[in-house]
Amino acid sequence: MNKIVFLKSVDRAIGKALVQFLSRLKNRDSSKNEFKDLKRLLIIRPGGIGDAVLLLPAIKALKKVYPEVLVDILCEKRNSGVFELTDYINQIYLYDRGLDLLKVLKNRYELVIDTEQWHRLSAVVASLTGSPVRIGFDTNERGRLFTHRIPYSHDDYEVYSFFHLLRPLFSYIPEFNVDEPFIDIEDKESTLISVPSVALFPGATIRERRWGGENYGIVARGLIEKGFNVVILGSEIDREDARKILEIAPHAVDLTGKTTLKNVALILKKCSLLICADSGLLHLAVGIGTPTLSLFGSGIEKKWAPRGKRHITLNKRLPCSPCTKFGYTPKCKKGIACLNSIYPDEVLEVAHRLLESGRRILA
Repeated sequence: MNKIVFLKSVDRAIGKALVQFLSRLKNRDSSKNEFKDLKRLLIIRPGGIGDAVLLLPAIKALKKVYPEVLVDILCEKRNSGVFELTDYINQIYLYDRGLDLLKVLKNRYELVIDTEQWHRLSAVVASLTGSPVRIGFDTNERGRLFTHRIPYSHDDYEVYSFFHLLRPLFSYIPEFNVDEPFIDIEDKESTLISVPSVALFPGATIRERRWGGENYGIVARGLIEKGFNVVILGSEIDREDARKILEIAPHAVDLTGKTTLKNVALILKKCSLLICADSGLLHLAVGIGTPTLSLFGSGIEKKWAPRGKRHITLNKRLPCSPCTKFGYTPKCKKGIACLNSIYPDEVLEVAHRLLESGRRILA
């Protein structure tokens, strides 16, 4: 059992009891001038890459209003690389590393913002910091541990959900231009890719979001036949899908298991398009400014699908979808019909439309 699975198990087993216990303790009330002398704050962001990427606009907005405040991040190892792509972070601590957690609890914070949407342990950590001001989503009994409870809606694009957490600090909701990149990474030559390409990412942490190597392979072959270069992105667990893609499209470049998150960001910056399911790399591409074609089924399109002119989402909107709620996707008993009813020819047609639209056309 890895650390993340263990933490989720602990959350299910004793999270509610911990919240009830801590909520009975006398909490220090926040004053009317609670943000006047803000020097250092902690943002808690467990979870995957996608949530971390979509949190960056809120951090940028926060630093714009409070440029001198030191912003620490408590995140997980799997999403920590996202926060290394920005200059707004003072210190990165790992939620799934015990020593880092102890360091956080010893620090003094005037404000803690818990960006977790459902699980209770992050709210427990926020309470244990002793910070006089704690902001978080009021999605279950976890809300008892916050001085400022923020409503959460599945109808809001997640960027705006994170903006809502700033409402106690701001008198307005920050502006967000869906057609502008929000990750500024140095565009330098990457040794892993030398020419503009179309990127395919067959992976997803949830089985119900995997479209299959065969489908991606047909798309890769169609793109290559039209003269486009194709690169396959992913981690070691995506090697099998990559192998199936290469069987159908042997001229594709396989980079699965060969990249860091920063490598992927630099590669995506060179790509004219990313084709993938609802995943962390989808949101990374959006942040970088790369056009995307995303496949949705189990995920909530209103909350997670990219906005803007350079992004197109394919979603059959079957009666049983979306089925994901607060990060939990039930095991599909219908053969993942939501994704399997999206066909490679359909994806190719939309991909060609994006590539030929005049936006980031391959040189």
